[in-house]
Amino acid sequence: TAVGYAQGPETNPTYNQVCAGSTGHTEAVMVYYNPDECRYEDLLDTFFERVDPTTVNGQGGDRGKQYRTGVYFHTPEQEQVAQARFAAEQPKYNRPMASELKA
Repeated sequence: TAVGYAQGPETNPTYNQVCAGSTGHTEAVMVYYNPDECRYEDLLDTFFERVDPTTVNGQGGDRGKQYRTGVYFHTPEQEQVAQARFAAEQPKYNRPMASELKA
């Protein structure tokens, strides 16, 4: 895994810049996995077990745009699987999905 910031225009934003909301980034974890040992679908299972995808700009006690949740795919295949999963999950909630689904 790798931790850092995603979804903003700056290459190496600082913590203070991100927290100030001036960069548009979100705190992120990049998960490296071996598809022979772990399916992408299993990673999506973990995502939906751990977050409330209907919460806007936060999780737990953390609030702010930098704490928004999302699935950021890297391939067209991941995009298709994630789109289908988001569509399958939506009926389980009374509110619309707020989690991002982006490249």
